[in-house]
Amino acid sequence: MKNAGKKEFLKEKIRHIDFKSFDSTPIIESMNGMSFTARDTARAAGILDMMLKDKDCTIILTIAGSTSAGGCMQVYHDMVKYNMVDAIVATGATIVDMDFLEALGYSHYRGTPNVDDTKLRDLYIDRIYDTYIDEEELQACDKTIGKIAETLDPHPYSSREFIREMGKYLAKNAKKKESLVQAAYEKNVPIFCPAFSDSSAGFGLVVHQVNRQKKGQAHVTIDSVKDFYELTKVKMESKTSGLFMIGGGVPKNFAQDTVICAEVLGKDVPMHKYAVQITVADPRDGACSSSTLKEAQSWGKVDTSYEQMVYAEATSVLPLIASYVYHSGAWKNRSPREFTKMLDK
Repeated sequence: MKNAGKKEFLKEKIRHIDFKSFDSTPIIESMNGMSFTARDTARAAGILDMMLKDKDCTIILTIAGSTSAGGCMQVYHDMVKYNMVDAIVATGATIVDMDFLEALGYSHYRGTPNVDDTKLRDLYIDRIYDTYIDEEELQACDKTIGKIAETLDPHPYSSREFIREMGKYLAKNAKKKESLVQAAYEKNVPIFCPAFSDSSAGFGLVVHQVNRQKKGQAHVTIDSVKDFYELTKVKMESKTSGLFMIGGGVPKNFAQDTVICAEVLGKDVPMHKYAVQITVADPRDGACSSSTLKEAQSWGKVDTSYEQMVYAEATSVLPLIASYVYHSGAWKNRSPREFTKMLDK
């Protein structure tokens, strides 16, 4: 492979798992009688099922890390499609570099961590552990973000408002129809990216801003404070709420902090009633990618009556949990919240 060209590296696309194609119910039920991570996973599946059965519960999905690139992209799309999610908080990379990129017709590719990264750099190939991305395709994604910005009235937008415009663009131009961004746009599920510029969106918006400034013209900006207020409004509109968190970091903390923000605004709202986090982070450094769920109770963010930490790499357990709740069928009886309509008023 040392002298192989770019095509030799980018020849096998990542295949995204379809949790509808198998029924994990017997596996999850069996794991419930086991110990360690198996039992934690089964309890997490049960708590997510409880969220779906609770007619008053707003479900907030948070995503950090690279599970979309690693094969879980359809999991998130289908959770929106089948009314399992009411709002999403994610990293910019999850939404732009991964989901939006593939919606434009590009791909992620199977690779290996045992590779000469200098060679990859020479070929303009980016690596996420054992997954490759074509840097030229990422730059095409950057340019598309800039193109969308050029069509908008130049004023501050929440990331949710801008991502809605991305969904609108995909509704007319997508090469791959089953994307999270487009599904959320069509189902009126808001997506928030508190660190939106930490992604291909950032590059596209920087070019947009610089070009506009050179011409003495106003430009689009992203208002992260508006993001925080909008997500807090979602919390304040909800009788109760549950968090289903992949990874941690900014998305997790942003969603948890809505309870505190509502309190600061003079609104008495309950802590998040349900919470599941799937993570490989360690709590011993005082972080666990934004605290354990039990620790979050001390901050007034999460009620620990129905909480579960699952210490596992998410691509190994997320499809099992999603398949379990899909086949339980509780999603069929949920009323869609369509919070985008409320936020657009």
